[in-house]
Amino acid sequence: MEKVSRRQFLGMSTKAGAATIVTGIFAPSLNSMIGFGGVAQAATKKIKPFNFAVLTDAHLYDINDHKFDGILEKAVSDVNKISPRPDFVLYAGDIGQTGLEAELVKGKKILDKLKMPYRIIPGEHDYYLDMGKAWRGLYGNEHWSFDHNGVHFIGMNSILVKDFWTAKKLTPHERMAWMEELECHKCGAWGVGSEQLDWLKKDVKNLAPNTPVVIMTHSPLWDYYPRWNFQTYDAPDIRKILSKFERVVSIHGHVHQVLYNKIGNISSAGLLSTSWPWPYPPIKLPYPDVKMNRADPGDFEDGLGTHNVALKSDFAGMMDYRAFSDLLPANLKRGLKI
Repeated sequence: MEKVSRRQFLGMSTKAGAATIVTGIFAPSLNSMIGFGGVAQAATKKIKPFNFAVLTDAHLYDINDHKFDGILEKAVSDVNKISPRPDFVLYAGDIGQTGLEAELVKGKKILDKLKMPYRIIPGEHDYYLDMGKAWRGLYGNEHWSFDHNGVHFIGMNSILVKDFWTAKKLTPHERMAWMEELECHKCGAWGVGSEQLDWLKKDVKNLAPNTPVVIMTHSPLWDYYPRWNFQTYDAPDIRKILSKFERVVSIHGHVHQVLYNKIGNISSAGLLSTSWPWPYPPIKLPYPDVKMNRADPGDFEDGLGTHNVALKSDFAGMMDYRAFSDLLPANLKRGLKI
């Protein structure tokens, strides 16, 4: 497949931009590798090896010199120092906190310091003040796909909810405030919606089953903890559409923590944020247990970081969690095959 050009990326400045989903370069002794187990299928199409970076959940405020600004700046600098340099960066949503255009502009200025192009999708904190108008004006389409070195990449907006605000006569700021709540049961479950599902069907219709696929959403494509909206209500539909492929890697933000799950042909990996770490929900995670240790509330960078994903010719993928502090459990520091 043809290597994607910079012009094919949305949200790209003249200097090119980038975004990361895994963790930071600043503590190389703490780097850890998560292997997307079972990726080496006999019939999987061979690809040209490459690596890409991922960032997510900066939650920037419209406040000058806010602490989150500096952490995202550090993450961008970290990504720029990764060797070999990532071909591009993916950003998994929530660049801002309250949907203000000033927050989104600030985020773009920081991401545009990256030395490689980036693709980005919205999170709920970016979206519900003006229903994504400012975000689209800065970053482009809410869903997209491209091919790179034999891999098909997909990005989708997974934070769409049914209209709960019109009947209640909520103002845009009230609507945004509701969506900011972690447990906004009144807002309803999130999903990609019927239009994006139709788009996805058309997007992958002519792809061969042995095509390696990477999909990025803000929320997980499995029911991790619906009480906190750690799920996507139409994820089963997405998984069904992608079930024809031998191997799919799903990357998501929102959870602000190290996380892994596998359903059928789809392996999912959660990401660290550059804002704050969430506590783990009170449920037992399936094997392998990849919970990171809890953060020190006195250390603003504890539990945060960036990520580098390396793909080999057989689509065997390794995610490098580059944490900014010593919170990763021993099995992640050693390297974990999943």
